[in-house]
Amino acid sequence: MKKLLALMLALVMVFALAACGESSSDPSSEPTTPATEPSSEPSENAETESDLAYVQDKGTLVVGITNFEPMDYQDENGEWIGFDADLAKLFAESLGVEVQFQEIEWDNKVMELDGKTIDVVWNGMTLNDEVRAAMECSNAYLNNAQVVILPASEMETYPDVESMAGLQFAVESGSAGEDMAIENGFNYTPVVDQATAVLEVESGTCDAAIIDSLMAGAMVGAGTNYADLVYTIQLSTEEYGVGFRKGSDLCQALNEFFVVAWAENTIQALAEEYGVTAALIEQVTE
Repeated sequence: MKKLLALMLALVMVFALAACGESSSDPSSEPTTPATEPSSEPSENAETESDLAYVQDKGTLVVGITNFEPMDYQDENGEWIGFDADLAKLFAESLGVEVQFQEIEWDNKVMELDGKTIDVVWNGMTLNDEVRAAMECSNAYLNNAQVVILPASEMETYPDVESMAGLQFAVESGSAGEDMAIENGFNYTPVVDQATAVLEVESGTCDAAIIDSLMAGAMVGAGTNYADLVYTIQLSTEEYGVGFRKGSDLCQALNEFFVVAWAENTIQALAEEYGVTAALIEQVTE
């Protein structure tokens, strides 16, 4: 009897081990877990969102600007006008949306774009390597230069860069003017915008300023509010462009708008109105 029981127990153990072996089936026969397979559907965070659709859906194009005559400035009624402002209005109209102007700190322009508090930087923006790396930039549409602003009475005293070494300059923070101050080793005070830089010279708190030549032509000299100031030497030459969020399809839409507006003589007419005709860059299909 004991031998029979031992034999039966041994048989039970053999069958149990066989059953365990069968449960470890071939992995290829197991059902695939869907979560491990790549999805064919785009994720919500995929960088496929259209900026153009975003702007048209909300119904407004928010334009980041500073007070910068003749590009963006306010008339007696507080309305934003200027070569850039008027072009921005026409571009927004071509998209079927309203335009909204938002004054920004120039140093924060990329952060404002990426945070979607604005949709575009359109304010006589110099196209340089830093700007091109941070934004999607339009084709260049105006030529420009950085020039020195001085009291007319001091013009002959400071005829060149070397003679200006001891001056205190006012420059817009984060601007091409600041780049020129650094490049030439000038002492400088950063201010909020170019209009303030000119005011610093007028009030005597700074000896000189570096601003855009297009602004200098509109703001200083005979017939302006700063008749006792002049612009003298040119420190650099450059081009203006418009900036969007990196990868934005609004950039191509603007380039196409530029071509049409040029063909219809719209850009040329605005340039004549605001005195920037000599700086125009022809807009044609690439």
